[in-house]
This record gives sequence, structure tokens and C-alpha cells, in this order.
Amino acid sequence: MAEAVPVRCPACLRDNGYTAPVFPCACGSPVHPPLDLAAPPVPLTHRTWSDSWVAVRCTACGRESEWPQPELGCGSCGTVVRIPVHPLEGVDSGEGDGDGDEAAQGRAGGGVQRDGATTGRGAVLDGPDRRRSGPGPDPHDAGPDPRGADGAGRTAGGRPAQVPLPPTAPLPRPAFRPVTIRTARDAVATAALYLRWLGFQDVRQPDARPIPSAAVDLRAPGLVAQVDPTTAPAGLRAVECVWLNGLTASATSVYFALAGYTEDARTRADDLGIPLFVMDLTGMPQPVNDPADDLVGSGA
Repeated sequence: MAEAVPVRCPACLRDNGYTAPVFPCACGSPVHPPLDLAAPPVPLTHRTWSDSWVAVRCTACGRESEWPQPELGCGSCGTVVRIPVHPLEGVDSGEGDGDGDEAAQGRAGGGVQRDGATTGRGAVLDGPDRRRSGPGPDPHDAGPDPRGADGAGRTAGGRPAQVPLPPTAPLPRPAFRPVTIRTARDAVATAALYLRWLGFQDVRQPDARPIPSAAVDLRAPGLVAQVDPTTAPAGLRAVECVWLNGLTASATSVYFALAGYTEDARTRADDLGIPLFVMDLTGMPQPVNDPADDLVGSGA
């Protein structure tokens, strides 16, 4: 996980703690935007689609993808600021390593879906159409023609030849699209969206009562989640309650909080294996312990 860094609000000059969000690369390695802490944060007064994304290079495979631009809402005056990041070398000039050129060719040829509503920005998919370089056998070549010598798909005895299906690989999840949190209802809706992004189906609030100022339950098959939209850190009792609810329902217990957790609550959650997430005002949930990291990596 990335470490929290202080970010000073240009409006009220208050220092706010900020942790860069961690995203899953297509290769499975975690990536996060390289923050430029030497540059001052810029107040966000007008939002455009193109300015909401930043290029990030995976240190494991070298793949270049686009992820949400880091933003932070000041906890004192509410000003939303955009945090600068270090630009990637060769992005503006079109120069880069082989993976970057190949990703660019995939965008030009339609190999990368650019629709942020369905796949997210920067989702790079590998497949059998990936260009090969240099001589050598095709790695996707299944060997001799399975149709047989007569070329009609039948063996010498006239029976149909069995053609093996091509191997398939699971597709990576698209980038999560955060939603700005302004009210307690926004916090609950963001947690529900994030759980669906993790792979949980039919996430819903058990009742239709108005959202109170206290914690709110979310349920799904195999899931019990608690969302705390208050401004006080979640304590030990809250973590143990969601664990007991999950134990009763034989389901995974997950906790979301806006104000973080007390030290006792984090220690107890680690002992019980409960994933803990904290949400900032930009609407990007961030894992705060190892069980949460494991859930983000594996999904539901």
C-alpha cells in the first residue's frame, strides 16, 4: 500500500493526509500514480473527462494505462484539489518502450476498449491477436490440422474429429469509477458500487428506511458489509458486530468508514480477517489492512 502524505489545502492552508489509490494492473500487480509533492495542489473548479485521467506505468510489466487523477477534498473548508503527478517519459512525444508502443497499436486497432462506462480507461487486454515479433512457431498453433487428412473434419473411419476449444483466460476488472461523496447517502452508494466492482452480485440495503447518521448495513449473497458515514473513527465494537453478523450469515464481513478506525479496531480486524476500507471525499475506497488487500486482488 502507498504511504499517506501531507497535502496542504491552498484555500485554508490546512494539511490533509492523503494516500494514493492503488489499482490492479492487467498483469495483476498493484500500481498507483506517482505523486509530485514538489508541485502545489490545484483547486478543482471545473471538471472535464480528459483531465480526470492520468497515465501510469506498471513497474512490474511496463504497461502504460490511464487511471483516475488523484484528488483530495479538504476536511476543513471542503475545497477539492487535484494533486499533480510526475509525467511519464515519452508520453507526449509518442516515444516509449515496446509495451507502450504495443498498447498504442492496440488502441488504434481496437484491441483496447476506451469506453470508461464499461471497461474503464486504460484496461489493456491480452489475447491471441497480440502481434508477435521475430521468427518462430505461433504459440497459439494447436499443431496438426485436427480435421484429418481429408480436410473435412472426419477421421479415417468417417467419425467427426473432436476439435479442442481454445484456452481462455479471465479478463481483468475495469478501473473503478469513483463518485464524489457529499452526503451519507453518497457514501453508502459508493460502497455498494465498489462491492459490485469487486464481484458481489445483488448488493442492496436490507430495508428502505432513510439513511441515518449511524452505520448502514449492505447485504449480498455471501456478503455482510457495514458503511459508517460518520466523522468519528469506527471502534472495536463496530468491527466485532459486523464480524458476528457475517458469522451468523456464513458470509464475508467487510467494513467501510469515512473517518478511519481506532487502533483497537484495526488490530481486532486483522485478528478476525475482516477487510477494512476507508473512503475519502473523492469516492475512492482504499484498503487499510491485509485482508482488504487480498479482497481487492482476488475479488468476490
